[in-house]
This record gives sequence, C-alpha cells and structure tokens, in this order.
Amino acid sequence: MIQFDVPASFEGHAIEGVRLVLREEGVVEASARQGQDFLEQMLELDAVARYLGEFAFGNNSGVIRSTRNTLFDEKMGGMVHLALGASYPETGRVNQSALHWDMLCDLRRSGEGWVDDVLFLREGRIVVG
Repeated sequence: MIQFDVPASFEGHAIEGVRLVLREEGVVEASARQGQDFLEQMLELDAVARYLGEFAFGNNSGVIRSTRNTLFDEKMGGMVHLALGASYPETGRVNQSALHWDMLCDLRRSGEGWVDDVLFLREGRIVVG
C-alpha cells in the first residue's frame, strides 16, 4: 500500500490523497480524497494502466523543496515515485499503455520504503548500504 501526500496531476486534473494497493495483478484498490472518478477512469484506460511502469527513490539531497514540476521533484532526496501504465523501453521494460502517470510521495518526515522485504529508506534517508 502506498499513499501519496503530494498532489498528482494528469491532463489538467488535480488528484489529492491518492491511496493505492498493489499486488502482482497491479492496482487492486484505489482511492482519492479529491478526483476519485478521474483516478478510476485512468485505471480503466487499458489493460496495462493498473501496472507499475516506473518506480524509483529520489536521491538528490541538494533539492529541498518542491518545484511543482514532477520531472524535478521525483529526484528530490527522500521522495519515492512511481508511474502507472507505460514504462520506458530504454529501461528494458515492456509495459505499453496510453497512460504514464507519475505520482510522488514525500518520506522525509515519516515513512519507510521496503524493497524485497528489506528496509531501504526510512524518513527520507537510504539505510541500505
């Protein structure tokens, strides 16, 4: 389960408080404090829209506040981001979807990121090493 505390926007729609539950079959539960109907519409866009196309931890600790530009903010130290839908072929991934929607979660104040049952990030700091 991941809950996004950074408002997500896509095609001019602002979505807030997105909460996703992911399993092998992709997103199995989705809710939003604002924009629920649009979130559901995007998840039904095609067969791959419910799958992760991208996932990464930001590690640029030199950036300390949001620019409101996802391409910059997703790299901020302590952030985790994922994209639903399409993946980039350059990465070797094969997800093809009409959707590529980046969503951000700020873990700098609280929260943890786990990878394969190993704690990777706690309160914005990488703890594996």
